[in-house]
Amino acid sequence: MTDHTTAVLSAADALLTAFGRHDTKAYFDAFAPSATFIFHNLDRILSTRAAYEAEWALWESRDGFRVKACRSTNRALQLVGDVAIFTHAVETDLVIGGQDVVNHERETIVFARQPDGQWLAVHEHLSQLLT
Repeated sequence: MTDHTTAVLSAADALLTAFGRHDTKAYFDAFAPSATFIFHNLDRILSTRAAYEAEWALWESRDGFRVKACRSTNRALQLVGDVAIFTHAVETDLVIGGQDVVNHERETIVFARQPDGQWLAVHEHLSQLLT
C-alpha cells in the first residue's frame, strides 16, 4: 500500500467516523469549501460545502434528522495523481421524524490532495443501493 493510499483511506475513515457519530464539525471539515454533492433524495446539486451544511441543518430542524451509526463495505480506491476516487457501500442508521431508519446506499467520494498534503473530499455522489 502506498503512502497516498494509506492517507486517503485514513481521510475516508475519518470522514465516515465523524458522519457515523453525527459530528457535524469534523464531518464538514473533511470537505473542501468548494466540494459538490449529488444525493438521490434531492432534486438539485449542492454546489458548495456551505450549501450542504445548510441542507443538513434543515434536515435536523425540520425532520429531526440524526445519524446514529454507519458501516462501510465493498470499499475500493483508485488513485489518479493528486485525485483519489473512493467507492463503497454504506449502511446508515438514522432517526428521521422520530422513526429509526436504515439506509442502504452506494457512495463515491472524490478526494484531492491539498498543497499542504492533506486529502480533502471535493465531491460526493450518493445513490440508493437496490437490494
